[in-house]
Amino acid sequence: MPGLLRGVARTAAVAGTATAVSNRVARRQQGRWARQAPPGPTPASSPSPSPVASPPLPPSAPLTDDMNDKIDQLKRLGELKAQGLLTEAEFTDQKHRILSD
Repeated sequence: MPGLLRGVARTAAVAGTATAVSNRVARRQQGRWARQAPPGPTPASSPSPSPVASPPLPPSAPLTDDMNDKIDQLKRLGELKAQGLLTEAEFTDQKHRILSD
């Protein structure tokens, strides 16, 4: 039974971390798109300016090599923690280091 719980905990940690990474990437992309959007017409040049919509995120955007590397690092980190080689504090510290790159 402890092996099953360890596997479930590892899966939850990896899935949660992958979700956090995915959300961070989505926020970064939205910020980049917002900065790249052409400025809208000024009120003086156009009596009825149309709103500028940012492009929607694709439902399943392909992961970049950098993102795949981060996910692999996080999986290995989760495995080390599950094996008892890392403490919770070490795991959290390394996870934040990987995600902040």
